[in-house]
Amino acid sequence: MERLMEVLERALPNVDWSTGQDLVDDGIIDSIDVVTLISELTDEYDIEISSDEMEPENFNSAEAILNMIERLMEE
Repeated sequence: MERLMEVLERALPNVDWSTGQDLVDDGIIDSIDVVTLISELTDEYDIEISSDEMEPENFNSAEAILNMIERLMEE
């Protein structure tokens, strides 16, 4: 999680990643932010995040993003 938090803070430093739970649903991050995150995450973790993964539940919190990354790394 520490590695992910570093990536998230670097990509979107104005977001409270440690406590945010509904970041997309509450409009804290938008579609442009999600694209920025996808770019950072694909570079950092060497994974492919398809358009099918661009669902709010995958980006609503740091924990949700970590779960998505772990799932994609297993595939």
